[in-house]
Amino acid sequence: MVNQVDWNASLQHEAVSATVSSDGASIVLRVSRGATSLIERIDLGVTVDGVQLAAGSHLARAVESQIDEKWFAHSGKSVGDHSVIHSELLVELVHAPSARVWTIRVRLAADGVAVRYSIPDLQGVGALTEDGTALDLSDFERAWVLDYQTWYETPRSGVDLADLADGNYGFPFLARRGDNYILVTESGIDGRYSGAHPVLTAPSLGFALADSAIEIARGDVTPWRVFIFGALSDVVESLFVDELAPAVRSEVSDFSWVRPGRAAWSWWSDFYSGAQLEQQKRFVDAAAELSWEHLLIDCGWEETWVPEIVAYASLRGIQVHLWTVWHDLDGPEKLARLALWRSWGVAGIKVDFMESESKDRYRWYDSVLQETARLGLMVNFHGSVIPRGWARTWPHVIGYEAIRGSEYYVFYNDTPLTAAHNVIQPFTRNVVGAMDYTPVAFGAPGRETSDAHELALSVAFESGITHFADDVDAYLDRPLARRFLSEVAPLWDQTVLLSGTPDTEAVVARRSGDRWFIGGIATGEARELTVPLERLGIRDALAWVISDAFDGSGLMDATAPVSETLTVSIAENGGFVAIISTGELHRATPRASSEAPSVTPGTAQLDANLETVLETTPGARLRLAPGWSAVEERAGSWIVRAPRGLAAGQLGVVAVELPGEVPVVAHARVVAPLSAGTHRVSRLPMLAFNNESGPIERDMSNGEGNPRDGNAMRIAGETFDDGLGASTPSTIDLHLGGVRARLVVRVGVDDETQGTRARVEIVGDGVTLASGVIASNEAPLDVDLDVSGIEILRLSTTPVAEGESPAHVDWASARLIVTHTVSDSTTPTPVAVD
Repeated sequence: MVNQVDWNASLQHEAVSATVSSDGASIVLRVSRGATSLIERIDLGVTVDGVQLAAGSHLARAVESQIDEKWFAHSGKSVGDHSVIHSELLVELVHAPSARVWTIRVRLAADGVAVRYSIPDLQGVGALTEDGTALDLSDFERAWVLDYQTWYETPRSGVDLADLADGNYGFPFLARRGDNYILVTESGIDGRYSGAHPVLTAPSLGFALADSAIEIARGDVTPWRVFIFGALSDVVESLFVDELAPAVRSEVSDFSWVRPGRAAWSWWSDFYSGAQLEQQKRFVDAAAELSWEHLLIDCGWEETWVPEIVAYASLRGIQVHLWTVWHDLDGPEKLARLALWRSWGVAGIKVDFMESESKDRYRWYDSVLQETARLGLMVNFHGSVIPRGWARTWPHVIGYEAIRGSEYYVFYNDTPLTAAHNVIQPFTRNVVGAMDYTPVAFGAPGRETSDAHELALSVAFESGITHFADDVDAYLDRPLARRFLSEVAPLWDQTVLLSGTPDTEAVVARRSGDRWFIGGIATGEARELTVPLERLGIRDALAWVISDAFDGSGLMDATAPVSETLTVSIAENGGFVAIISTGELHRATPRASSEAPSVTPGTAQLDANLETVLETTPGARLRLAPGWSAVEERAGSWIVRAPRGLAAGQLGVVAVELPGEVPVVAHARVVAPLSAGTHRVSRLPMLAFNNESGPIERDMSNGEGNPRDGNAMRIAGETFDDGLGASTPSTIDLHLGGVRARLVVRVGVDDETQGTRARVEIVGDGVTLASGVIASNEAPLDVDLDVSGIEILRLSTTPVAEGESPAHVDWASARLIVTHTVSDSTTPTPVAVD
């Protein structure tokens, strides 16, 4: 052991060197390139169990090693094979007063340095209460920051460091000293740690822990503290954050199902559209015309019709993703919903509102990451932390929000998204990973950015799946935007910063195959930009450029040869896009339709053994919900078994898939027969429904357009505890399966829609069994109807006259009274309903 408290150890990587030294009171890291100082001072150390370990620690040993790893990026700024070539210094220390052994690991690359701490011999557990890592900003001039918030959605802005107030800021934190930039962030985080954020106590930028005390065990006790350095191009193009993260978890090594791309998304333009099947079909049709790959259904979706939209989209090679809130996946029982959704053929999820950096929340992330990887579900985190390297460890994470994006146009009318805010993002937030800003919001109210600026966000901003904000008609109705957004690539092979600064403009080039896509966004006055192209390595190419029309009428385009530079006139707060290639510029075609696999019957009833037979296209495979099983007796003939304990009248969805990059899907619904007795209709599954506003509600009125937003059912002042809430026009299909039964229901117009009427109809197997007209403030219509022998029962509402306001109709206190089941009166064989 070296006994002196003043010591130093050094590390070299190519032309970059790092030195760790101590004067007995503090430990300091310095980084330089040749004679040029890159980082003058980073103080190091941690406080464990109330003891500050940096002061009074002796150097036991310093060991230098080389890191040489390979990894594959499935999405991001540079998809494909990558090499990690780093130098590492392990500094082992002994804190003399406590005799505690601890280590500092320094990882050095051509574009960054990172530090993490370990307690290799910790007995039991301890408490980490402070991270002493702090960057000295004394010689820095300017920074680009956002005020800290656990979901990172405050605006980013540039400020001279002399004017930057002490306080809490968010990662990544970008600062400039002369021509050198430093980007501060984290990497390699999981449920062993809490997150951190930068805290400025001038001139020192430290790391504030999210938890006041973090329980630690033997081994690493912090994630990597990351400092990316160099010119702006070095920062923007860096993969250092991903390189530092752990390799793909060995138990899930195959992520070939991860599919970057572009998505249609209806929520921004129509808040309640997530509840409307027909709206989602319209977005699928438009996505297919634009040759996009995905559809995101936000809040409002209902499991009755999700299989139908999955099948409909699959015919055009489009995959469906579903929104959910984090606490609906919190705990093993709720997490099991993921397997159910995957069994329908859903390809991914958008999880929202985590809004925490705590260790406990990162443990939640761990469980969701592991389960979605196991199931083959892509993940987009919203209301979330920033990326910290999961693109390498968990390649199915294809997006994060963690930015003030286009959704803020929905929440505010005071133009919260400025051009200046946008221009900063490629130099800060988007450096560290996928950024689901939801770009190209032509219809944004009060927008200060030009049309070409909005269009350019599709390239300037990167996300594994880019969810376009606007109604698809906003793109289809603008010929140039339509053409460009159909061409913009689903993934990027290479990313290059061509020009710009965080205060003026960002011109980013991204390569897909032999084509370069350029997105330029600017803040400030109209001007001419001359963009250098030499870094693209092309000569005598052709460029198709879209910019703002000079007369303010929208977009204009031009095609011309380019070589060393590209000159474009931009509008105030404007931008431009370009495709540059020596080959063909335009290649997109609408997505062709495929033929769905066959499955008969489409609705099947289980026999007494909870079995049924499905006939499918030979070569198809089945996806089943947890607990279900299937055996293929012969090609295309399957015996499907339901789990024991499946309640009477309940159903399972069987997905039938023809394999391919995007499996083509059809579905069958398999229903357990109704038992003798009384069944509350609101607890039975629906085979299908249509509804004017949102989903059919259970045990409440229809409300507005979201699920579970209704009120207590009230008809002419009388309150009802259960039933189905609808809005005209509507249909509800229920499976009865031919039992002997009566339907008893009280139907009326809910008091929340005064002055409205509705025609109600009860239909059995296509034949009207009962009908009538109901009106607000009238007593409910009492129905007691024999429905014996009916396979499919439909409850229907329509307006009485064309143009009438929708009426909220309550099918209140609805009961099916079954006197004889099918097995009571017939030979127990499977019953099928097409």
